[in-house]
Amino acid sequence: MPTPSPSALPIRRLTLRDLTACADLSEGRGWPREEHKWGLLLAAGKGHGIDDPGGGLVAACVVTEYGPQDRPDLGAIGMVLVAERHARQGIGRRLMRHILSAMGPTPLTLHATPNGRPLYEELGFKAIGRAEMLSGRFTPGGPSPEVATRAATAEDLTGILKLDEKVFGTDRTHLITRLPAFADQLRVAEENGRIVGYAAAWPNMDTHVVGPLIARDTRTAKALIASLAAHTGRPLRTDIDVRHEELLAWAKERGLASIAFNTVMTYGAAELPGDWSQRFAPLTVAAG
Repeated sequence: MPTPSPSALPIRRLTLRDLTACADLSEGRGWPREEHKWGLLLAAGKGHGIDDPGGGLVAACVVTEYGPQDRPDLGAIGMVLVAERHARQGIGRRLMRHILSAMGPTPLTLHATPNGRPLYEELGFKAIGRAEMLSGRFTPGGPSPEVATRAATAEDLTGILKLDEKVFGTDRTHLITRLPAFADQLRVAEENGRIVGYAAAWPNMDTHVVGPLIARDTRTAKALIASLAAHTGRPLRTDIDVRHEELLAWAKERGLASIAFNTVMTYGAAELPGDWSQRFAPLTVAAG
């Protein structure tokens, strides 16, 4: 019996049972396996994939929806991957068209690599900004930002959610409430008993990824990064909105080096909701 063409294979919803297959797909394309991140995205978002009749996955991606469950305000697309043996056959385009149809009028966003950007532009996505990926060992030094930071407690969750919704522009409760279990560190900055910023550091291979990073101003963002770095022996990695030039310059002075740039793109919306000036880094570019 002939093997069906990948273009004829059905697209189905992925679940946490597909975690290993998703990690295998990442590894097969030369990406890190990132099982910890895949687990979060498959739990908090909606995975879509195509099974390979020979085993594993032909392709996969995840959409994380924000806002009301029945009428989301925004969908973030990430982890769009096609197995090397099936590359350049239009499968990524087919998967993306499926997502666009499934999401209907919901505005969408994604972070595009240079290789992926032409496809997204062809599908109607518009570039609205860039994020710079930094990585390296943080070296303390220079004047210390005079902002009080501490480890978050369970009692802080309400304040974190309130600040996050204001800055991000829509409700992310289903994602943010997973941070205490997902991250190795969750810290807050406060002033007069009020939370004015928060940040997490979560394990990804041999690094700690700093994200999300939400802060009232650059000084607060610096204090949060420094406090996270002080409590880990791993190198840091983060993706910072390029408009935050002062924070980028400071991070590079402290030992983090530029690794890559991703283009922030939207579909069905001219801009992202919320206040970019207080949104310094995403939890992961795969979740917007």
